[in-house]
Amino acid sequence: MRNWYLLFSAYQILYSYCHTLYNGSKEGIFMNMNIISKYLQFLRKSNNYTQDDLAKKLGISRQAVSKWETGAAIPDPEVLLKISKLYNVTINDILEPKIQPHRITDFEQISTISEKELKEVLEQFDTKSLVTALMGASPETNSFCERMFPDIDFEMIRKSIGRIRIEAVEDMQKQIISMVNLPSNLNQMKK
Repeated sequence: MRNWYLLFSAYQILYSYCHTLYNGSKEGIFMNMNIISKYLQFLRKSNNYTQDDLAKKLGISRQAVSKWETGAAIPDPEVLLKISKLYNVTINDILEPKIQPHRITDFEQISTISEKELKEVLEQFDTKSLVTALMGASPETNSFCERMFPDIDFEMIRKSIGRIRIEAVEDMQKQIISMVNLPSNLNQMKK
């Protein structure tokens, strides 16, 4: 009976999370999936599991693990429950990782990150999301990013977005900050 209750709770959390994310814009879901996928990869690698090891522990295919880590899918609620127990974290911690700001705390600080590394992070976001974040940034930060991506017509995208709520801008900035603050050794860890 207890497992049924935990599973039902996991479904409720997942439903409310996805419902909250979907405000009529699929970009919001994609961007949060980016953070979730990187965090799932971080959890696996920091526990010294290969994708095969984790798949066997969870009773699933390695391809399923790969899909989560590339952002193509999210674990089913039953699997989320198993993952949370395995790593001793809550399902909320998996779906909304609390990434400590060990590098930057404010969007304006992105210019302190090496251009190569920052470009790798920003390329994980679609151009509309990047431009949305920049709509609340200083002219210097805008120029810095525009120099990194000379092929993007930032002005045209700004015009196509039009007016936007400050909450949307701040949310996108927070997502970029989170991606920058993911542990830097994440990309160097072995599969």
